[in-house]
Amino acid sequence: MMNEDGRYRCFGSDDDPVMRDYHDLEWGVPIHDDRHLFELLCLEGAQAGLSWRTVLHRREGYRLLLAETPESQAMSKALKERGFNFVGPTICYA
Repeated sequence: MMNEDGRYRCFGSDDDPVMRDYHDLEWGVPIHDDRHLFELLCLEGAQAGLSWRTVLHRREGYRLLLAETPESQAMSKALKERGFNFVGPTICYA
């Protein structure tokens, strides 16, 4: 069905700006960037038992987590080089 702005959208994606942007700008668009693919893979995994709307609204939190992971890995490596033990990336991130 055509919406007010002249676009065709799936049911339920019109009343929520996050869902609308995902539908209009991302859904069905090929992705070749590994980081973006990994982000969507994480979101798909989080969707188990949740609605896609809920997952998209938590997306920014996942982005923050993914952005901090390389810093945690670098910190872990630096600490291990200095002789520290039990300082893996998860511990450093926490």
